[in-house]
Amino acid sequence: MDTNPKNPPIDRIDGRQKVTGAAKYFAEFDLPNMAYCVIVGSEIARGTMARIDTKKAAGAPGVLGVFTHENMPPIPGWDAPVGGQADGPPPKPKTEETYRILSSPKILFDGQPIAMVVADTFERATYAASLIKAIYTRQPSKTDLRKYLANGVMPGGAQGADYSRGKPDAYQSAPVQLEANYTIPIEVHNPMELHGILAHWTGEKQLMIYAKTQGVNATQQAMAQAFKIDPKNIQVHTEFMGGGFGMGLRTWPQETAVVAIARKIGRPVKLMVHRSQMFTLVGHRPYTVQTIQMGADTNGKLVGLAHAATAETASYEDFTEATVNMTKFMYACPNVSTRYRIVRLDRGVPIWMRGPGEATGAFALESAMDEMAHKLGLDPIEFRLRNYTETDPEHNRPYSSKHLKEAYQKGAEAIGWSNRKSQPGSSREGDWLIGYGMSTGTFNAFRWQANARALLKADGSLTVQSAVTDIGPGTGTALTMIAHNVLGVPIDRIKVEYGDTSLPNAPTQGGSAIVSAVGSAVFDVCTAIKKELIELAVQSAGPLAGQKPEALTLADGLLSVETDPSKKVAVAELMRSHNRMVIDKSGESKGGPNLQNYSMYSFSVHFVQVRVNPLTGVVRVSKAVSVADSGRIVSPKTAASQMIGGVTGGIGMALTEEAVIDHRFGRFVNNNLADYHVAVHADVPAIETIFIDKPDPYINPMGAKGMGEIALIGFAGAVANAVFNATGQRVRDLPITPDKLLRTA
Repeated sequence: MDTNPKNPPIDRIDGRQKVTGAAKYFAEFDLPNMAYCVIVGSEIARGTMARIDTKKAAGAPGVLGVFTHENMPPIPGWDAPVGGQADGPPPKPKTEETYRILSSPKILFDGQPIAMVVADTFERATYAASLIKAIYTRQPSKTDLRKYLANGVMPGGAQGADYSRGKPDAYQSAPVQLEANYTIPIEVHNPMELHGILAHWTGEKQLMIYAKTQGVNATQQAMAQAFKIDPKNIQVHTEFMGGGFGMGLRTWPQETAVVAIARKIGRPVKLMVHRSQMFTLVGHRPYTVQTIQMGADTNGKLVGLAHAATAETASYEDFTEATVNMTKFMYACPNVSTRYRIVRLDRGVPIWMRGPGEATGAFALESAMDEMAHKLGLDPIEFRLRNYTETDPEHNRPYSSKHLKEAYQKGAEAIGWSNRKSQPGSSREGDWLIGYGMSTGTFNAFRWQANARALLKADGSLTVQSAVTDIGPGTGTALTMIAHNVLGVPIDRIKVEYGDTSLPNAPTQGGSAIVSAVGSAVFDVCTAIKKELIELAVQSAGPLAGQKPEALTLADGLLSVETDPSKKVAVAELMRSHNRMVIDKSGESKGGPNLQNYSMYSFSVHFVQVRVNPLTGVVRVSKAVSVADSGRIVSPKTAASQMIGGVTGGIGMALTEEAVIDHRFGRFVNNNLADYHVAVHADVPAIETIFIDKPDPYINPMGAKGMGEIALIGFAGAVANAVFNATGQRVRDLPITPDKLLRTA
């Protein structure tokens, strides 16, 4: 990890709590008279329940209620028109199906809840759930995307629109051409912490929720809409989370159902799904098939580029993501077209996951760039440099900042790129073939609206407040650093309170936007405190009387003249002398209209060295270097940790992760952590992280751009490219498992 000496790393503010067990996750909250809910899922993927027998379950010890489509408590907001579900994200295009949990005997996907059992203990609820029996009228199910690719439809909204600039199919006129298909399988979040909710009605229209959500304000709004109550009467709490991964970006139907059941039985109700239900009830990366058509001249300049993607969605809701977007602007190419289609299948709805659609699209684009470089006889970095652009060709405007050339250079030096042999399969150490690969990643740099509050007390302590959820990247630590850099309050005197709707509103954590958004709000309110302190100092008797405000600086609880540190006053003394026990500032922060003049993206470059055993087909990532061009790095230590986490997820995406469905029944066959393989310690080498660490001059006052998504976006392509360099075998269907290498050997 390289760091800026002017911004030294600090330990996570929540680190001690997490490693000692003091951190309290939603499921660890216990309320008086609490009940427990267990979901019973369907055993078919398409059809109708002819009958459901709940009599034995209802009579089991401790059971407080068994809820099915026959007695589900009403949810007022679910009377909304189909396509704008009260329990979900913003309205989606209408489909031919409707899904309301426990509202109908109709089955739309395997594992769909058919009953929810509530008892006075979790064990009793689990036992009673096992007693429920259902008889189904089964219908043929459609779960295999490859079989139904021709059924793809254009999604509604701007994201679904076809894109074109220049001449269509111009790649066909190029002297060097490539056409290839790339496949990403279903991948499932599988964080350590399981999904769930604890709901407690404290009054007729007063609701307290502990949940696994990436946005407490978003959950608050969803529940307010569902139950037609004032959002101010709903408090949502999520201080700690054991991995969000995208599953917490919406309020899922079972959460809303638990709230309704808690109101019905008059007791707090807790739901935590089991591991197999994580595969069916909280989304996944959608199975996606992509085609890249690329043409270049003999000098290595792109002539034409076409990118088509077809992805699965549910029959009852259209989910879309930005799979083809990177292709529109990443390289200087005069003729570009993209097309995105979705196929409605008998599956639970997908969701953004551990690097959204850009991660899927980057695998195809960056693999194709490597393939074309090989056809041209060019180094993969050189090919990218020949098609480098300093302006966004999609929107015809400059990037707010882009230092990708420097990232290529630094990463190549760190990985030892000069050791790469251009002839695939020509480098060997003992029994292992050695290969090097690289890939580029990019993601929008957002700045959303956010609120924050800061309270500086006369004892020198500072409290910063925001409702934002820290899903794991160290948001609280970053906000601490921002406050420290503005006010000079020692790190151990700063307390950050977050993860609760009683605090100032904040956006959902996702899209790598929280440091930019909430960090800006914290910067603004701390700057307002600093301004008031300076005004107090220069407008009253004392060592700083009459000084120009811009000449003063704050550090270690002292306000002083920057050019003459002997002229100083302690902040605590200054506040007491003016009878100010606390300076309290709140405010909203958002980007100005000038942001529309620039294209704002974060960039990454991933380099890997792999070792491949030609006899067994085993692939080992032996070295990884990831370079981030994401503006100013606010919190170097947590930023490095975030990059390492992205690489770890990228290794899983490239080599191990695949949720397998038996399409005869539409059911997962590896819905557990024994058979669904995530990357573990033995799969992950030492990872070197490098930051360009140059502030973006436009996006926000810190100059920081998002980094969470680019930590993974592109990495799988780097692994695939390295495997090709090691073996001469191109695997276009993830994950790259031994059987695929041996089959093509």
